[in-house]
Amino acid sequence: MKLEMPQRVPLALQVAGSIRAGIEKKAWADFLPGARRLSELLRVSRPTVNAALHLLAKDGLITVRHGHRNRIIPRRLRGPATRSWLVAIVTHEPLTMMAPAAYRGIVEMQAHLAERGLETEIFVCPNRSGTSGHRKLAEFVNRPHVFCCVLISLRRELQQWFARQTVPALVLGSCHASVQLPSFDVDYRAVCRHAGGAFLSKGHQCMALIMPNSGGAGELASELGFREAVETGSPSAGATVMIVRHNGTAQNIRTKLDALFNSSRPPTALLIAKPQHVFIVVIYLLQRGLAVPDTVSLIARDQDNLFSNVSPPIAHYSIANDAFNHRLSRLMLQMVNRGNLAAKPTLIFPRYFPGGSIKNLRRNSVFVCPA
Repeated sequence: MKLEMPQRVPLALQVAGSIRAGIEKKAWADFLPGARRLSELLRVSRPTVNAALHLLAKDGLITVRHGHRNRIIPRRLRGPATRSWLVAIVTHEPLTMMAPAAYRGIVEMQAHLAERGLETEIFVCPNRSGTSGHRKLAEFVNRPHVFCCVLISLRRELQQWFARQTVPALVLGSCHASVQLPSFDVDYRAVCRHAGGAFLSKGHQCMALIMPNSGGAGELASELGFREAVETGSPSAGATVMIVRHNGTAQNIRTKLDALFNSSRPPTALLIAKPQHVFIVVIYLLQRGLAVPDTVSLIARDQDNLFSNVSPPIAHYSIANDAFNHRLSRLMLQMVNRGNLAAKPTLIFPRYFPGGSIKNLRRNSVFVCPA
């Protein structure tokens, strides 16, 4: 006989259930007690009570207005009962297009949420979607049974829109400037600053960052950190940084690299965002007769298992022991249990693997940057 596994129900849902039971038993007539009194009665924090009240309001049992008592809606005026609570995953592209490590993190998070009786549903909102796309997104998010949202690589306007909504949201990635939402991401600014420093320490003076032109906050942080390595590093006198943005296709990456290496000052070192683009760049360099690391040095900003299994191994950054997945799941469960998270970033710095793809130019007696 197959037994159904027990579920660990989030505290906010338990509190909502207790208040719902009190309403059904007519423990209160027209209004609920205040949040402070409910927290005393139920022995939970006020933020948890507020999260539970928000759920009951979305379920049509009460009306919540700031500065007013919470009114109980009579049974005859309530709408139909809602389905089980839902965590909405809003992304600009299908999950299958994500990097493998990020995809595994989402799958693990979904499994942890399912253990607590929460379903997940994915809404793809392309960054170039128009008014109709925004309207469909609003309808999706504002359904009564949507409990909270996870936002993946959304542009500034959409992040700002979510910051104005009442539904709790966690940005998987970095927030754009001025957006007040909780977020969780790799510290790409620090990673790219470190990568720039690694190149400088080996004598490289002409460096380029190869990244998508998505405009994502993580990409902007990467550019900032890479530039900071040159601007603040003591060995950086005379060093230059080039930022090469592409649309993600192999053809466009090759076109951008043609312009880069046909310039009067081609780079000797490349920092490449996105694992899938590293191999496009490597194949391009081989076809052009540029050896790694003898002619061009490489660092991959992100991780792929193949990076350690090729010759020479590609220098890269990796988060060990599924730390990213565990931290993401823990943050999501905190938001589910508390009903919200503080609007601040949670950053994780990966481990650096030096590999064998960086040439030490300081071993040469004289180094002259190509003119």
